[in-house]
Amino acid sequence: MRSALVLIDLINDLIHPDGVMPTCAVEVQRRGVLAAANQALAGARARGWPTLLVKVGFRAGYPELPAHAPLLGRARELGALRLGQWGTEFHADLAVEPGDPVLVKHRLSPFHGTALATLLRAGGIERLLLGGVSTAWALQAAAREAHDRDFQVVLVEDACAAATPQEHDQSIGQLSRLSAVVRAADLAGLGDPC
Repeated sequence: MRSALVLIDLINDLIHPDGVMPTCAVEVQRRGVLAAANQALAGARARGWPTLLVKVGFRAGYPELPAHAPLLGRARELGALRLGQWGTEFHADLAVEPGDPVLVKHRLSPFHGTALATLLRAGGIERLLLGGVSTAWALQAAAREAHDRDFQVVLVEDACAAATPQEHDQSIGQLSRLSAVVRAADLAGLGDPC
């Protein structure tokens, strides 16, 4: 079964203490999410699995943001998540390599309005490994939609965080009913050498 690793929203505005909307910064630090994400990236690359980095972002004026989006609507109010600015860059501690595919999304789900599904299907991907933030929002959306698109879903639990430990644990509990839950160190045991 061909696998791919998708890491979601590990950007400065959301996970760096100096970000404009650092809702997950404390938990990312406390849980060691970036170290686990880097371990997952290294494991995926060593096995020849495609890796994709996804980030939420908007152009100047926020034309992609609907007026009725209460969660993402705060970005416009705060001037956050602006493409081309520091806030939408991946955190400096994430092991991004030149040439890593990057997808920009404008909603919670990385599938909505992006080429993610097309890239995965074209690459023959059947199993999708997910990490990033927030477990309660973007990861929930990604895992549920991946499941409904007939991908086998694997959550790399230590490479995920939410605003609080309770939100994270509740989301993992819910998603464990439709996905496997592993730690980054467990990737070597998943099989699929390429």
